[in-house]
Amino acid sequence: MSLAIFDLDNTLLGGDSDHAWGEFLAAKGIVDADTYKEANDYFYQQYQQGGLDIFEFLEFALKPLANHPKEQLQQWHQQFMQEVIEPIMLPKAKTLLDEHRAKGDYLLIITATNLFVTEPIAKSLGVDHIIATLPEQINGVYTGKVEGTPCFQAGKVERLNEWLQQTGHSLKGSYFYSDSHNDLPLLEIVDNPVVVDADEKLTATASARDWPIISLRD
Repeated sequence: MSLAIFDLDNTLLGGDSDHAWGEFLAAKGIVDADTYKEANDYFYQQYQQGGLDIFEFLEFALKPLANHPKEQLQQWHQQFMQEVIEPIMLPKAKTLLDEHRAKGDYLLIITATNLFVTEPIAKSLGVDHIIATLPEQINGVYTGKVEGTPCFQAGKVERLNEWLQQTGHSLKGSYFYSDSHNDLPLLEIVDNPVVVDADEKLTATASARDWPIISLRD
């Protein structure tokens, strides 16, 4: 059994669930639409450029979780899945997951987007496990803070290594699929890095290193 590891946003999905959740909150009037959208777009641009302060972003992104009861959040997320996520699920991504599943590989999503947003998406995709940035909870209530190491850039490697130690899995024969240069630290340690619909920086790196470059878009 090999590990088949997948980034989520703009890799298995035809969009970014983190940014899309912020747009959903603004569109529904759950947050102040203008100011929230401006900040949401700013952080997304910083992410794309490789200069995101992950802690500053998480202070922004996790705050709405602390401002509303969990039951209400889950109801909104169900709407979000139906209205936003299902339309950007990629048939070719599901085929790729099925191919690895048929080989007996262990399917693992690893994403910087927080677990509240991404866990239902991972369940819908039928993967074996997800490693995501953890929103802190105290007595079952979101605090608006992050728990532990954010699952971002080198933090993905740190979180993955912790999981490997806990589970006994190894990176022998492993794959990692990603679209973003932010994921270079993890792409560099797997046996089979695969670049998917990538940004310019990652495409250039993949070409220089002769990594496979694929598309899951129609």
